[in-house]
Amino acid sequence: MPDPGDKDPLTAVVTGGSAGIGWGICEDLLSRGYRVVSVARRKPPREAAGLFSYEVDLSDPVATAETAAQIAEDHTVTSLVNNAGIIQPALVEAVTRDDLIKLTDLHLGAAITLTQAFLPAMKAGGFGRIVNMSSRAVVGLETRTVYAGTKAAMIAMTRTWAMELGPAGITVNAVAPGPVVTDMFTDVIPEDSDKAHKLAASLPRRRLGTAADVAKATWYFLDPDNDWVTGQTLFVCGGASLGALQL
Repeated sequence: MPDPGDKDPLTAVVTGGSAGIGWGICEDLLSRGYRVVSVARRKPPREAAGLFSYEVDLSDPVATAETAAQIAEDHTVTSLVNNAGIIQPALVEAVTRDDLIKLTDLHLGAAITLTQAFLPAMKAGGFGRIVNMSSRAVVGLETRTVYAGTKAAMIAMTRTWAMELGPAGITVNAVAPGPVVTDMFTDVIPEDSDKAHKLAASLPRRRLGTAADVAKATWYFLDPDNDWVTGQTLFVCGGASLGALQL
């Protein structure tokens, strides 16, 4: 079984690795001795040994394919976290076809393209870990028609890939965060607003989540020693998935 402590450490690609949950996952993996490749529209907030950065808009299919091919040429990727995402909140009457296309390309298309690029190396090594970042919104949330729809599709895709790739030594799982304080969250709900405090108080755990909360759950699925869990979705939401959530 591969070990991050080996002479050639494991290499993980994290999309959306420059901020929020993605950066939290990058930091966690770096602390565990991984080589980490951030794929995002901008560079991570700091440089670090073992950290590499590729800047690309993952909602652009052509640019994504080119970047994926370049990463596969530059690195032997053993783990992939398809984390990049945006919300595009809108009531159903206001949802546009452009919203649907953009989030489909970003949440589904980019995940497929990157996975296809890295599968040859994973299969050759008989080992791989793929984590798809879904969302608590899949159980229902107002103004999230396209976001929830594409994030739910990621869960279905996760289950399908787990069946196809398990015999090759590759596990595929999903993490579904609830309300986590990131730039994307605070763009919709300011962190110190009455709305944020009311939301936190409504959760069974009585607080909003952090990027570190999600990184810990993601590591559970990425851990090389964890090879008996695949095709699963773990809600990391402080209990938000247990009932209606009002934003």
